[in-house]
Amino acid sequence: MRNFFLLFLLIYTSGYSQSILQGRVMDEKSSEPLENAVVRTDAGQTALTDPQGHFQLHVAPGADSVTVSFIGYVSQKVAATGKLLEVHLVHGNVDLRAVTIQGLPNNATFSTISNIDVNMHALNSAQDLMRLVPGLSLMQHQGGGIADHIFFRGFDADHGTDVSVSVDDMPLNLVSHAHGQGFSDLHFLIPELVSGLEYGKGPYYADHGDFTTAGYLAFKTADVLDRSEVKVEAGAFNTGRLVAAVNLLGHQPNQGAYIAAEGFYTDGPYDYAERMNRGNLFGKYILQVSPRTQLKVTLSTFNSLWRSSGEIPSRAVSEGLISRWGYIDSAQGGNTARTTAIARLTTQLTPALTLENQVYYAHYFFDLNYDQTFFAEDSVNGDQLRQRESRDLYGYNGKLARHAYFRNNTELTSSAGLGFQMNRVHESELSHTKDYNDVLDYLQHGGIHEWTTNAYLDEQYRMGKWLFDAGVRVDFLHFSYQDLLAPVQPAVGKTVASPKLNVQYTANDRTQLYLRLGKGFHSNDARVVAENRGLEDLPSAYGADLGINWKPLPRLYLNAALWFLYLQQEFTYNGDDGTFSPGDKTRREGVDLSARYEFTRWLYADLDMIYCRARDIQAPKGQNYLPLSIPFYGSGGVYIKLPCGWNGGWSARYTPQRPANGDNSLVARGYFLNDLTANYTRRKYEVGLEIQNLFNATWRDAQYEVVSRLKNEPAPVDDVSFTPGMPFFAKLKFAVFLP
Repeated sequence: MRNFFLLFLLIYTSGYSQSILQGRVMDEKSSEPLENAVVRTDAGQTALTDPQGHFQLHVAPGADSVTVSFIGYVSQKVAATGKLLEVHLVHGNVDLRAVTIQGLPNNATFSTISNIDVNMHALNSAQDLMRLVPGLSLMQHQGGGIADHIFFRGFDADHGTDVSVSVDDMPLNLVSHAHGQGFSDLHFLIPELVSGLEYGKGPYYADHGDFTTAGYLAFKTADVLDRSEVKVEAGAFNTGRLVAAVNLLGHQPNQGAYIAAEGFYTDGPYDYAERMNRGNLFGKYILQVSPRTQLKVTLSTFNSLWRSSGEIPSRAVSEGLISRWGYIDSAQGGNTARTTAIARLTTQLTPALTLENQVYYAHYFFDLNYDQTFFAEDSVNGDQLRQRESRDLYGYNGKLARHAYFRNNTELTSSAGLGFQMNRVHESELSHTKDYNDVLDYLQHGGIHEWTTNAYLDEQYRMGKWLFDAGVRVDFLHFSYQDLLAPVQPAVGKTVASPKLNVQYTANDRTQLYLRLGKGFHSNDARVVAENRGLEDLPSAYGADLGINWKPLPRLYLNAALWFLYLQQEFTYNGDDGTFSPGDKTRREGVDLSARYEFTRWLYADLDMIYCRARDIQAPKGQNYLPLSIPFYGSGGVYIKLPCGWNGGWSARYTPQRPANGDNSLVARGYFLNDLTANYTRRKYEVGLEIQNLFNATWRDAQYEVVSRLKNEPAPVDDVSFTPGMPFFAKLKFAVFLP
């Protein structure tokens, strides 16, 4: 008994013989905090920085140094003297040999891949930003001014119905949008300002709610610019882009401010010139109000105007009626605008307790004229339609997080969140028109008042090699539709609870296994909920992931996962004609594989392969395909970053043909595309070349089953309508960098 007591006393006192090392890790130029930077002792003890860049580490007596590393920065070894370290890291090349697998928080599972890709890829558009997510595919229809159509994990997610998107923690998915539920237009974001991308696959994250079924994307803009710059781009089809980003206050210790502007124009390759023009203005101000309190204010405004050739029937091209760049109806196109304000206050209440408060406001306008069916419904006036809405959006996000550190580097992170959002949509409209503004008939016309509240609790406990994450989220949604075409003014409230459980085992700094279990949901359009034709207003999604992060070689990083997702109802709302219908229960299952490899310090490669089987589990076999679900998606490339200034790379993406309807009688064609970038970058300037569709492949972008009728056809025809994909396209750029 005495020996046992002495052994217990030795273990107990050895835990307290360790000293506590605290510090903060930041970018050297901008002083932005670096989240999930790795702090490692010579003995192998590690800690990760929190969103404010803080870390705490129990070190053995006599420890004289720690190594601090972060992807895209030069690792730094610093003396572990004193109780508080302040480490400023310098940008450098990605070094996969220095990357180790850590017990990252649940939301940061894919941050290693994300940080590698942000550092390696040229980002010139919203599409470039979104394609950084492995397995996410985009398509464009109705002109370049409309939000991209998203395909992810077996979902035809429309413009965001099953993928939530946010910028600086402000949700972008617009509920009950005139064009489609969860509409997420990222074109207001200037890509040069993006400093980070966090993404997650599946419904496993307590701090992400509505629309997070297939996953989520969270973009972060820079608080302070590394440098000011002016960039000019010019390319084929009368394409031009001008970007200017200027630091207004330099690199001051307690405040910073910058403003950025973007102008873009293109005619596109179409016979009917697109005349697409877009203007963006973005500004951010950051102030260290006190040593523990920081304020961020962001203002932005965006406007876009374009013409569109729309989707054209396959038979119109095959029969020689028009070219693949032609059009049937020239009165198509749109205009959209968005003005946004965000204010965020972060307070370090104690060294372990952080409070975040964010309020945001957006005024949004959308107007789209389009024609998919031509003369199928009205053989005299045609089937031209108009979608229009104007909305005001108000929101709040609050989060209280506590980091408790115990001896032997065990820690508990507790997070509690509260959110609110109100959407007031003024006269949401779907109308039958002629010659743009001549309204023949209103199909839908009314006002929408929709508000949501949410609360969540998440506990992450890290103990040795294990990380346990358990959370629950509760959302309440209130739908109100003031129908101007009918006397009924319905209002409906719904509540949904979403539990989450995630377990992670980090065997060593090369191998990590994880299991994700969770429930998520996507909301339905208020007009649908109001009529409630036997629909699940908030259909639940149940998912599971079993995955591994692995470094079998010093220069090779792998992520692989087996996953499953069950959806309670595959609800279909077609904003293009205002119809909706309840679907069946569905199941999706697949395999994800991502690899990042560093051949040398200047040569890199990436590869993503996603396989998915998506089926309607209530329909008969052979008629149970989920239209446009992508069965396989592959992308990859090789990239260089030479010390002399040359950088760029080759990238490719591939998908096979897939069913365009439930019985696979209509097929959406696949594609294989290659892109090339080459830049020469110096301290004060950069010149570059970008080529899309290097081998000039003939391919189709958006493809849909549409029952349409051309003017001289006796009856409507069920056919695939499509938007032609971009042919060979070259663009030159020149940028000047200022101090």
